[in-house]
Amino acid sequence: MAREADLYPPIKAYLTRQGYEVKGEVGAADVMAVRGDEAPVIVELKKGFSLSLFHQGIERLNVTDLVYVAVPKGASKAGDRALKDNVKLARRVGLGVMTVRLRDGYVEVHANPEPYRPRKSKKKQARLLKAFARLDGDPNEGGATRHGIVTGYRQDALKCARFLAVHGPSKGSTVAEWAEVPDATRIMAADHYGWFKRVKRGIYGLTAKGKKGLADWADV
Repeated sequence: MAREADLYPPIKAYLTRQGYEVKGEVGAADVMAVRGDEAPVIVELKKGFSLSLFHQGIERLNVTDLVYVAVPKGASKAGDRALKDNVKLARRVGLGVMTVRLRDGYVEVHANPEPYRPRKSKKKQARLLKAFARLDGDPNEGGATRHGIVTGYRQDALKCARFLAVHGPSKGSTVAEWAEVPDATRIMAADHYGWFKRVKRGIYGLTAKGKKGLADWADV
């Protein structure tokens, strides 16, 4: 099993090749590297990512802007996904990230420490605003309902189901108008919840599962 001490020789060799003088366990720092009159580099070593590692790194930012966290490089898809997520987190708090491949000491820098400049996604913002506007009221206040999260899509499906429960099989255009669900035909045709059945062309009815769904989600 990897030890924090196993990370030190490859990290020291890597920084030494960059022209740094490197020493371990300097004060509270796991690794400290100095090159001329430049700001020192500090590297915090851990066997894996943890909140404690990020706390240590953030604390070292009181000393220098050049702070890295270093962990062993995983060898699985799950490890790669976790690394990607943790690199994102490190960037947000101004930390750099290194990994060490222990079988051969290969050091890889995944992020350099620098001020975080978030890139806003107008597409994601628009999608979130659309989802916000589609929700009637605040059905998830206090968390999910007893059956799960209520989405705007589910609310629209419930409106269609309630209309059919009262009026019986109906045209999609009629449901759209009277239930005030513009996408009624598409929702009933897609039938993601198994609530609807096509009686004949353009006309939809409610299934037994749909009736149960109305009972289950009666509080929404």
